[in-house]
Amino acid sequence: MTTDEPLIVLLVEDNLAHAEMVIRNFQDHQVPNKIYHVLDGEAALDFLYHRGRFSDPTTSPRPHVILLDLRLPKINGLQVLQEIKTDETLLSIPVIILTTSEAERDLTMAYQNHTNSYLVKPIDFAKFTQLINDLGLYWLSWNRQP
Repeated sequence: MTTDEPLIVLLVEDNLAHAEMVIRNFQDHQVPNKIYHVLDGEAALDFLYHRGRFSDPTTSPRPHVILLDLRLPKINGLQVLQEIKTDETLLSIPVIILTTSEAERDLTMAYQNHTNSYLVKPIDFAKFTQLINDLGLYWLSWNRQP
């Protein structure tokens, strides 16, 4: 990835208010990025495998990073994570769990399935905004990927 090339982010989030906050905060950064948003785990896998409405790789490009909620309709986030991290073609994509769950079981299962990070969404709006801002700085500005 060159510095002129936009960072492709796949946001898998069924809560539209949370998705809007993430998208708005990421777009505020000076680093070029393009966010693709899907509402459920099935759509996330369809996007990654170019199935159905996501069959065109030019409109469903390989993401540089995935932001994944755990509580999703159709296929839950842990199942999506497991699929990504057991597929040779996808496992190098960093996956950041972004969830409301503070359950130890979810945290443990996420790391057992090779998540790259596990972040709990704060209930407080200002804290949530700060978390997304910091996340954006890290993944869009500071982190380097091949």
